[in-house]
Amino acid sequence: MNEKLELVIITGMSGAGKTVAMQSFEDMGYYCIDNMPPNLLPTFWKLVRESGQFSKIALVMDLRMKDFFEEVNQVMETMDNTPHITTRIVFLEATNEELITRYKETRRAHPLAKDERTIEGIKKERKLLNEIRMRAQLVIDTTSLTPRELRERLIKEFKEKERQMFRVEIVSFGFKYGLPIDADIVMDVRFLPNPHYIEELRPQTGMDKAVYDYVMQQTETESFYKKFIDLIDFTLPGYKKEGKSNVTIAIGCTGGKHRSVALVERIAKQIKADGYHVNVSHRDKDKVKESVVRS
Repeated sequence: MNEKLELVIITGMSGAGKTVAMQSFEDMGYYCIDNMPPNLLPTFWKLVRESGQFSKIALVMDLRMKDFFEEVNQVMETMDNTPHITTRIVFLEATNEELITRYKETRRAHPLAKDERTIEGIKKERKLLNEIRMRAQLVIDTTSLTPRELRERLIKEFKEKERQMFRVEIVSFGFKYGLPIDADIVMDVRFLPNPHYIEELRPQTGMDKAVYDYVMQQTETESFYKKFIDLIDFTLPGYKKEGKSNVTIAIGCTGGKHRSVALVERIAKQIKADGYHVNVSHRDKDKVKESVVRS
């Protein structure tokens, strides 16, 4: 096994933010499992090693039972002495008062309270988890943290560069085939001169130089491009600040073959030059060709 494997176990007090933590690790590219029974960890880890398909794994685990903790501890000690594997425990906690408030807001019963008051369940849990808390490499008090702030804290701890975390998806599409349902920003460029009406350009797409040059040589295109890039320069930092892991920008023309394709190519190049991670797709670029072949 040459690739470095990373295992993160997320545990801590009930109501301290483990769900938010798991979602944050998912956004950072970890393979996540919620509420895995600790006694399944040895079998699970064996399967992971044999498959070789995952390099970063995060598990949310309830370690309130001493037997469970001891079993997990044994597995992690074994992995700590294995080359190419790193293990970390993230422990989340909050004050008793804050946890009580959160339970009241969600109207959930504390798992250890049974017929007792919520505070009694919290005290029992804190005592049971003290040993695993001492074992944790990272302890985060979420008492005064919002979900977004907890997410930012975890990203700071586990990502060398936050910018790598933020991704921009740019897709071209044809309005005749419907809007992309996952788009955050949609722009309609059907007002631009259409290469479809030029016979030699019709079979080509915005990926071809002749079509690309035709679209970009239009005065309207240049004006639109400058205004749209200004909009993107303004909005992307805001999306990132709000904690979004990705933003999808959709550019549409009639068939999604000429104008939108050319503009997506140019816009993507500029956004990449600004330092963002960009994925480009052309949803409907080849649909006309496919329909002609089938007929």
